Amino acid sequence: MASSLTKDSVSPGTPGSEKTFFGHPRGLATLFMTEMWERFSYYGMRALLPLYLVAPGGMGLNAGTATAIYSVYLSLVYLLTMPGGWFGDRVLGPRKTVAVAGAIVMLGHLTLALPSAGTFYAGLGLVALGSGLLKANISTMVGQLYDGPDDPRRDGGFTIFYMGINLGAFFSPLIIGTVGEGVSWHLGFGLAAVGMGLGLLQFLLGSRHLAAHSSVVPKPLSAAEKSSTLRKAALWAGVAVVAYAIVGFSGNYTLNWILVPLTLLGVIIPVLVLVRIKRDRTLDQAEQSKMSAYIWFFVAAAVFWMIYDQGGSTLAIFADSSAENSVFGWEFPVSWYQSVNPVLIMALAPVFAWFWLALNRRGKEPSTIVKFGSGLVLVGASFFLFLAPLSIAEGGHKAAAMWLVAIYFTQTVGELLLSPVGLSVTTKMAPVKYASQMMGVWFLAVTAGDATTGLLSIAGVDLNGSGVVAMEATLAVVAGVAVWMYRSKVKSLMGDIR
Repeated sequence: MASSLTKDSVSPGTPGSEKTFFGHPRGLATLFMTEMWERFSYYGMRALLPLYLVAPGGMGLNAGTATAIYSVYLSLVYLLTMPGGWFGDRVLGPRKTVAVAGAIVMLGHLTLALPSAGTFYAGLGLVALGSGLLKANISTMVGQLYDGPDDPRRDGGFTIFYMGINLGAFFSPLIIGTVGEGVSWHLGFGLAAVGMGLGLLQFLLGSRHLAAHSSVVPKPLSAAEKSSTLRKAALWAGVAVVAYAIVGFSGNYTLNWILVPLTLLGVIIPVLVLVRIKRDRTLDQAEQSKMSAYIWFFVAAAVFWMIYDQGGSTLAIFADSSAENSVFGWEFPVSWYQSVNPVLIMALAPVFAWFWLALNRRGKEPSTIVKFGSGLVLVGASFFLFLAPLSIAEGGHKAAAMWLVAIYFTQTVGELLLSPVGLSVTTKMAPVKYASQMMGVWFLAVTAGDATTGLLSIAGVDLNGSGVVAMEATLAVVAGVAVWMYRSKVKSLMGDIR
């Protein structure tokens, strides 16, 4: 994307005071490009992952195992954002953490590019670790470019930054997916490493334009804390090594020995985090009430992401085996479906922003609760829509590509109703004590949703079965209606938050 660098009259000492990026601090260009290339590598590999797992020339796994691996991988990415944020705050600082994260992501993709089943899972782990570290810290650095939360450019800067996410997400399946499916799976994974390498290179070259305090460790660990943290890490690592050594040498090791603990962690940790915050006696009555309301949103969001993220696994695997992936006789790679959502986001997000403002001026903008409930109903409707192509496939025919596009469209509209509202309500309802941690808590809703999908797959549930799809669709719609029915109760718990 061509940058617009022009002279600007920002006061000396402000990050990017000499030139601007679309009227914003020049450091935004660095972070925009870093995020774009990181998302290019992430979404490109993600588009290939379930297809590679089930392909005869890939891992050759069944659909259930492939979905479980995919879901566990996604849940780990979001689970690791919390320790990633902690690492940036207490150990290296945001700037160094992002540089290290980029190197880990690139190494992970290079490991995936190796034609070995043994290194494949190590590569997935490295990409998840690097993504968690990067995701938690790069948004922090965007905020640091501005003169506090009241800087009028701040919201626009984040809007431009998120455009980088969607640009990377849009182009990556078209490039990495085409090469991976048509030429070589491992060459596709290698291209993801190249993308991250480009992002890391320009980050290092452009880091001089970032805010000076992005290099500062906000709350460095004391010597005692470092020693305690290292001891605990070594203890848990030792326990894991001994446990898996026993399982391995006894001849009982299977993939589920990895998948089951990780999926359980993905469900248990979000619950423990919410319980810890809710039971904190230092929170005042208003904060306790807001946390009670927030739990409603959290559970509803977990249901939403459980269904939504199956667009990259359940729907992709269905498209690979049972859809007519062509338009007017022209066939396209299955991975290209993953470009539908980001292009719709870029097209529809400005329309939604304008629509909400227009309704707000008339005093008719829906409340946060109504938007949230509507998003849930729509994601449920998308799976009711999924029943049609499933029925076509069960009749021995290939389902038309437009059925899948319609499903992704419905899910995207639901995402635009729920996701921005969820991010906003998280920041507004966060107790002061946990203000910096609550964004990580929001991401844990994604972890919980994906981990639940993983557990269902491990348990042998056929997520492409009509009965299961109908059950999930019903669950989402009922949850959306319940949020709406109890809106008065939730509003009272939210206090002054609207």
